[in-house]
Amino acid sequence: MNFLRGVMGGPSAGPQPSGADTIQKLCDRVASSTLLDDRRDAVRALKSLSKKYRLEVGIQAMEHLIHVLQTDRSDSEIIGYALDTLYNVISNDLEEEEQDDSEEENSAKQVDDLGSQFTEIFIKQQENVTLLLTLVEEFDFHVRWPGVKLLTSLLKQQGPQVQQIILVSPMGVSRLMDLLADSREVIRNDGVLLLQQLTKSNAAIQKIVAFENAFERLLDIITEEGNSDGGIVVEDCLLLLQNLLKNNNSNQNFFKEGSYIQRMKPWFEVGDDNCGWSAQKVTNLHLMLQLVRVLVSPTNPPGATSSCQKAMFHCGLLQQLCTILMATGVPADILTETINTVSEVIRGCQTNQDYFASVNAPSNPPRPAIVVLLMSMVNERQPFVLRCAVLYCFQCFLYKNQKGQGEIVSTLLPSTIDATGNSVSAGQLLCGGLFSTDSLSNWCAAVALAHALQENATLKEQLLRVQLATSIGNPPVSLLQQCTNILSQGSKVQTRVGLLMLLCTWLSNCSIAVTHFLHNPANVPFLTGQIAENLGEEEQLVQGLCALLLGISIYYNDNSLENYRKEKLKQLIEKRIGRENFIEKLGFISKHELYSRAAQKPQPSFSSPDHMMFDHEFTKLVKELEGVISKAIYKSSEEDKKEEEVKKTLEQHDNIVTHYKKVIREQDQELEELKQRISTLTSQNEQLQATVTQQVSQIQQHKDQYNLLKVQLGKDSQHHNSHGDTLQMNGIQTEEVSKLKEELEEWKNKHELLQGQLKEKDSVIEKLNSSQLEMGATEQSLQTSRFGGLEHSNELQKELEMLRSQIQLQSAEISKLQMENQKLQVMNTAADPMLGDSGATGATSSELEARLEQEIKELKSQVKALSEEKESLKQQLDSSTSTVAILQDKNSRLEREVAESKKEQDDLLVLLADQDQKIAAQKMKLKDFGVAVEDEDDTESGDQGDEDEDGDEEEQDENA
Repeated sequence: MNFLRGVMGGPSAGPQPSGADTIQKLCDRVASSTLLDDRRDAVRALKSLSKKYRLEVGIQAMEHLIHVLQTDRSDSEIIGYALDTLYNVISNDLEEEEQDDSEEENSAKQVDDLGSQFTEIFIKQQENVTLLLTLVEEFDFHVRWPGVKLLTSLLKQQGPQVQQIILVSPMGVSRLMDLLADSREVIRNDGVLLLQQLTKSNAAIQKIVAFENAFERLLDIITEEGNSDGGIVVEDCLLLLQNLLKNNNSNQNFFKEGSYIQRMKPWFEVGDDNCGWSAQKVTNLHLMLQLVRVLVSPTNPPGATSSCQKAMFHCGLLQQLCTILMATGVPADILTETINTVSEVIRGCQTNQDYFASVNAPSNPPRPAIVVLLMSMVNERQPFVLRCAVLYCFQCFLYKNQKGQGEIVSTLLPSTIDATGNSVSAGQLLCGGLFSTDSLSNWCAAVALAHALQENATLKEQLLRVQLATSIGNPPVSLLQQCTNILSQGSKVQTRVGLLMLLCTWLSNCSIAVTHFLHNPANVPFLTGQIAENLGEEEQLVQGLCALLLGISIYYNDNSLENYRKEKLKQLIEKRIGRENFIEKLGFISKHELYSRAAQKPQPSFSSPDHMMFDHEFTKLVKELEGVISKAIYKSSEEDKKEEEVKKTLEQHDNIVTHYKKVIREQDQELEELKQRISTLTSQNEQLQATVTQQVSQIQQHKDQYNLLKVQLGKDSQHHNSHGDTLQMNGIQTEEVSKLKEELEEWKNKHELLQGQLKEKDSVIEKLNSSQLEMGATEQSLQTSRFGGLEHSNELQKELEMLRSQIQLQSAEISKLQMENQKLQVMNTAADPMLGDSGATGATSSELEARLEQEIKELKSQVKALSEEKESLKQQLDSSTSTVAILQDKNSRLEREVAESKKEQDDLLVLLADQDQKIAAQKMKLKDFGVAVEDEDDTESGDQGDEDEDGDEEEQDENA
């Protein structure tokens, strides 16, 4: 308040007396009037004065306005006026719009301080912010919209403090998320602006907003507004998405897991005619590309970046970006940002890098996209930022991509150069840029070529074979020699720095390249001369790099050249330069300002071409070698010898370890194959065991049904009353006997099939045993696992033996069923002598058994023949599967037939019982009427006598 009084007392800010009196009177009316209409009119008047007399209204009316918000919530109109007045007092936007360009900066600063001070007064009581959150929940437009604007202004003025208050408020963030679902676009759009301010630099709020389904709602709004063709609303939504995702690994993972990356693909669909893009579309597309880069930024955790890169490839987003890259008519800044985006999408991801290598530009003839981009990089007429973007794209393409590195270097080798000269290769473009008159092209080509050699000793050796034709009539020189020749000619600093970085990268960790470099007698004197001179600040960087190159020549020297052994080079440094001076010059690199900038991030970003000196990967190399070179300079010859011995020993150990790793890898593969085969056989065994168990249970059920039918037939044979009924029952028994014979034949067939399958499994297990015995001479570390596989096979054999015993039990049960069938036939013969076909039935049964035995022998011979044939495992599996299906089909059909026969038997028994009851009732009635009725025994004896007479007559007829 003292600050505000001081400002109020100043000559420039002092209000007119009439204005101050009016504001005071209005404040009194708001505080003391009992009528709501009077208070509403007073607040409306304060609102109209708040823009012109911002300071006075803020000082005198703020407490009264807050009181109105607390007490008059039932009247939306006065609440809206109060919120508008507070917004005019706190917000600096209105003041900034009214200021002219001629006003002084201190006036603008005073306005900012004023808004910040009023905000501090308002949020001093946290209940005021909580009250404002409650008002924002109101659906009334005249309350909700001013409340959103006021809360946004508070966040702009005192962001961290207001964020903390909202964070601790119950459901504070969730209330604000409802603004995105408001059907009124004005409130929804201002709600997006509010969430932008709320999510700035606060990871906790960002997570809450993300888990309140913010991604879904924002992407829906962007789609509704027309994606990149939309207006300012799309821009605001993209800025909010950037706030939620940037440097927030949790939200990035949630965004990827929610499949929201796939919804970004339609953003980058551009047509053939790309002329006349609006400024808003350019801005939107620029923000969309930046959002993609946020997800795949090199500063993110490697695992998160890799998963996002793969998702972008699988959903087609990378392909869409490459389409924009090769399209015509795209604005330059969008093209530059697209190149940077593609760079980070493919960086370190082999799949994406391989796809990018296959992309061709729509030219005649088609050229690889990499070649087209390199043509832009070495073209001095192209914009500087575009050339930097192409260099970054090339670096990302080669990052951890040995395949791509080999393809680039192969275009330089003599065997792969196109003799016709019809097509330009990447290697030719790099060589052309390396030796052009443009220093920026020299630097970019040198750095690009250094990335092709990064951490790849094989390519460093192959690049020594490259020969260059300098002029007609002169013999060709090597690429290494040509680089040192340009260095000695005293070219521009930028060119020399680029070539020195290339040579340092080339010679590091490659003794053969060091030998080739030292073989030229002019190289070492040139380096020592450059280091020993006292030059200006511009040349200090070149001196440091020369010291680094000489140190690499010492550290990676294999002493193959007598005149340039490690010890002699150290003595030369001691005499010509001095060790302390050499270490001091070496330290010039890491102390340089441009070195510190380049070490911050992989992307080359320079304010001007003159600042383009260091590459990010090269700074890592300097950091790695600076210490070891300093130690190597002070080491004695004996220590060098010991170090060499240690290196050789380590190399031998590495070779041995590599050999054993290869052996173990091969054995692991073989073991994995055996495990898969064992698991396959185990699953087959389990299926067969389940089938056998099912068959056993079904046999038991049929056996019970058979016993039940036998008992029922026995009872029926004792209680038949008439000759016709007896004949009918005997006919039914004959049908049952034939059915049972068919069932026996089917079960025998199934039994033979199961035995054939078991023999096939035995042969497979014997093959496994023989293959495992053949591999007994492998490493001892894998023997235990293989013995485990043999034990598993033995267990399988035991299970198969159990299956055989179960099938033998089934065979015994089938034989029992055959005996019972014969007994049943005997019973039928005794029960019905008139049938006269018991002999035929016995003959049929014996014929059936003989045929069954013959078929069994045939099946056994077939099984034996099949066991001798060594067919593939796949046919065995198909046979097993089809057998199970046939068994299931036959079982279901058998169950239906048994059920039908049982039902018919039950119906017959019911009919017989009804007839017996009716006959007994008729006999009782006849007895009641006095009629003599014969007993059942007499009737049966009479019938028997008649049958005997009939039999005698038939015999006499036959004799006659």
